[in-house]
Amino acid sequence: MIDAHHHLWNYNDRDYVWMSAEMGVLRRDYLLPDLETAAAGCGLSGTVVVQACQRLEETEWLLGLAQASRLIRGVVGWVPLIEHDVVASIERFAANPKLRGLRHILHDEPDDFYMLRPDFLRGVGLLRDFDLAYDILVFERHLPQTIQFVDRFPDQVFVLDHIAKPRIRDGELSPWRERIVELARRENVYCKLSGMVTESAWNGWTPAQLKPYFDTVLQAFGTRRLMFGSDWPVMTLASSYRTWVETVGNWVLPLSETERVDLWESTAVRAYGL
Repeated sequence: MIDAHHHLWNYNDRDYVWMSAEMGVLRRDYLLPDLETAAAGCGLSGTVVVQACQRLEETEWLLGLAQASRLIRGVVGWVPLIEHDVVASIERFAANPKLRGLRHILHDEPDDFYMLRPDFLRGVGLLRDFDLAYDILVFERHLPQTIQFVDRFPDQVFVLDHIAKPRIRDGELSPWRERIVELARRENVYCKLSGMVTESAWNGWTPAQLKPYFDTVLQAFGTRRLMFGSDWPVMTLASSYRTWVETVGNWVLPLSETERVDLWESTAVRAYGL
């Protein structure tokens, strides 16, 4: 099993301001030994660690951890894509073969159309030359402009995080479902089966409540473009690591062995070039 989406951090209240008051359990260090303990017995054989704050120092730190680890197979980091000289930062980090993608925390930007800014588009347009994927972190409401965004780059690999954070807590499928289906028509877009438990009622979700969202992305993307991710440790707000693995495992039981291997491992390898 490859966990295609988890985080690591040395906590401080300056860089992780997105951790709200009810997220107190996250306000401590989460390091690789903690992940290994959480995932013990789950069959974890590789990971992709993803940025959680927008500082170059974090990208450098994550790459250092990855270099020293056989478990971390890829890093999705952050660089200031809107800056005119961003190519220098990309070149610097892309020299490390474990940098496999970049991400910006788009859904926290005050401007819902930040992804369509000319300077941001210019930065994203550089990534293909470095064989880097781009992770898309958005809410459901951003999907119309996300479709416009990916249409600018038909040859760029995109990976949608957390199935675009639908309103699971409210039990709403539309218009998320229709927009996800439309986005999935772009074959250069992959999707992570992650982040679902924290978009539901943290203390009251059930696999049955989440399954319609799983069924939607499974049908839209197919297993060749759908990959498992935990979103650990953020997911600990609503679930243990093992519970999420078992939940996904039960959903995929009816699939063929090839399809299950895709979702658990092969899709992440393809999308990120691991």
